[in-house]
Order: sequence, then C-alpha cells, then structure tokens
Amino acid sequence: MRNLIIGAIFGAVTGAVIGASVIGPQLVEQVPGFVQHPISIITPTMPVVQSRIKTSSETLVPQIKAARPKFIDKNIQITQWRMASAYGSSIPLLGDLAKRVERQVWRVSDGRFEVKFHNPGTLVGPEQMFDAVRSGAIDAAFTSPAEWADKFKALSLFSSVPFGPTAREYMAWFYFSDGQKIYNEIYHKRGIHSLICGMSASEASGWFKKKIQTTEDLKGLRMRISGLGAKVMQKLGVETQILSDGDVLVAFESGVLDAAEFFQPAVDLQHGIHRMANNYYFPSWHQPATLFELMINLDAWEALSTAQKSQLEAVCGDNVRHSLAQSEAIQFNALKQLVSAGVNLQTWPTEVLEQLRRAWRDVVMEESRKNVEFHRVWKSLELFREEFSIWRELIQP
Repeated sequence: MRNLIIGAIFGAVTGAVIGASVIGPQLVEQVPGFVQHPISIITPTMPVVQSRIKTSSETLVPQIKAARPKFIDKNIQITQWRMASAYGSSIPLLGDLAKRVERQVWRVSDGRFEVKFHNPGTLVGPEQMFDAVRSGAIDAAFTSPAEWADKFKALSLFSSVPFGPTAREYMAWFYFSDGQKIYNEIYHKRGIHSLICGMSASEASGWFKKKIQTTEDLKGLRMRISGLGAKVMQKLGVETQILSDGDVLVAFESGVLDAAEFFQPAVDLQHGIHRMANNYYFPSWHQPATLFELMINLDAWEALSTAQKSQLEAVCGDNVRHSLAQSEAIQFNALKQLVSAGVNLQTWPTEVLEQLRRAWRDVVMEESRKNVEFHRVWKSLELFREEFSIWRELIQP
C-alpha cells in the first residue's frame, strides 16, 4: 500500500513537470520579439475580476489598463490617438458606440493601440471636428456624415435618405456597390479617411404639440429638424430651425417650437421631450436608417500598420452589428414608458406621406442640379435601389 501511494505521488509530480517544461511551451504561440515572463495566478485576494464586473463604461478602460499583465515587451510601441465624440458618453446608443470604439480597439490590439474617447467640447466642439481631423489637430472623431452636409452636400446621402433604403439595403449598396468607393473619394480629397462605425434602425418621425391630419396642418409650423428632411418640410410650408439638443426643451417651453425631430424613443425619453409635446409620429419617412462614422486624419490612417487598419475596420464593422441590434432591441421598453406618461403614438395620414414623398423628389432633383458630387452619389444609390427592388419585392411578405 505504501509503495502504491509513493508511486501515485511520483507520477503526479512527473506529469506536472513534463506538462510545464515540455507540453506547455508547445501550446504557447511564439511571437517574434515577445519575451515571456512568469504569469502570476490571480487569487481571491486579488480583486481584479470583481472590479471588472462592477465597473461602469466610463471607467472600464483605465481599470483594465491598471490590471493588464506585466509581460508585454517594453520595446513594443503603443499607438495612442485622441478621438473627439459628437455624442456624450451618457447618451444611450450614440455615446455607447463611441465609448465602445475606445474599449474594443484596446482589446483587439492587446493594449497596443489606444483610441482615447473625449466627450463633446473637451477637445473641440462637434461643429469643429471636421477641420480638426483634417488638420491633424486630433486623430479621429466619432460623428455622423450628416454633420458636414452644409459643407459637402453629398455626405448627407451617407447618413440617411428620406424614403430611402432600410439598413440592410443601405449596407448592400455601401459595401457591394459604389457607395464605399465614392465615400472614400469624397473624404480622401479633403485629407480624411472615414469608416462607417455604427448604424441605427428607423428613427421616430418627430414630436408635435398638435395632431397632424392634413398637409394644411403643417403650414407655418415651427419645427426643429435639419438636413434633407428639413428641405422636404420646407416644401410643405414648415418653418424649420436648427437647434442643439440642449436648446430644444427651452425652445418648446418658450413657445419658439411647435414640433421637433430628435432620434429614437430610448434617446427621446431620456431627453424628456414628451413633457413638451405629446404627439409622437411614425413611421420615420426622413430617416429609415442612419449611419455613423469614425473620421480619421488621412496621414494618421496611412501611418498605421496593416494590422492596425484591420483592427479599426473590424471594430467599426462590429459596431455596426452591435448598434443595429441594440437600436432595435431597446425601443419597445422606452415606448411603454412614454405611453404610460401620456404620449399619443400617431401614424402619418396616407395623404400627408404622399405629399412628403413628392416634396422629396423635388428636393433631390434640385440638389442634384446644384452639386456634382451629390448627383453622383444619388444616381449610384438610385440605380442600385432599382436593381435591388427585384429582390426586395420577392422577399417582402
């Protein structure tokens, strides 16, 4: 019996030694230039795992950095970027997406590429981001192409299109037709490389103090709305205004606004617009799907390694997947809360929608005549949608 016990102990020890000295090293990927040091085992007395569970998105990255293993080769260079965001970190979906870029780039690069998130106004104001990225004052910015439509009309078609494509059709055109090629040409000639880095499903159509029954009800209405949707509304006699998010409630309260287009229910609920206007209209004819982007200084982009470019592309591609799913999943709970608060969910009368559609056709023709780049993007999208309709009509119930 004594010999049996000694033999068992000897076998266990021998197996452990062989596993550690022979088998173990073969299971570890040997990376050139990588010096492997002993890795400490995390014990219950080390609160790293627990702190990661409890941490908020605002403090996650610094805490992960503090907990990172100490076996990375000191000779490996870490790329550090500053990224301005047009959306605050506390805003559902939009702020989450920008913070997600920071977190995921650090993860996929094993801590060797850092894209530091900065809230609006801490580096530059949202309206200054384009010039700041182009000049190299900052490395990147998380925003939407719609923000630059006043400077470059064609970019509005890379944000959202009235009566335009759904998310799946939008992506099909962008990635498998001319969309991405034209998008890159527009940005590259202006010193910027940009990646589509998020997508939201259909928005709400807007908040109105009074119910809209005919197009006559729109005439003289003072509404906060921007972009191509504003041009359409103007055709029907609406007085459109561009206001920052923070000014909308004040404008309602002071009587300056009768209506406002904002975003999706989950975001609108947080901003409390339902306390000022309780008729909430659907469907969103002006933004059936919305794209967001990561703008990057072109020189900074070209200085990246192939692996780093792939990491950014992978993170932004995953952001599109994440945001599209999230933007669909979080709306119904928000709608329940809005209805409980007395909001009336309204649908546009067929006659009003048809007039809006006709007005959009006029707007797109006018913009195409005035701007060559806009015309090029529109013709590409229009042709693709005509071809895509063959498939769309077959699969729609």
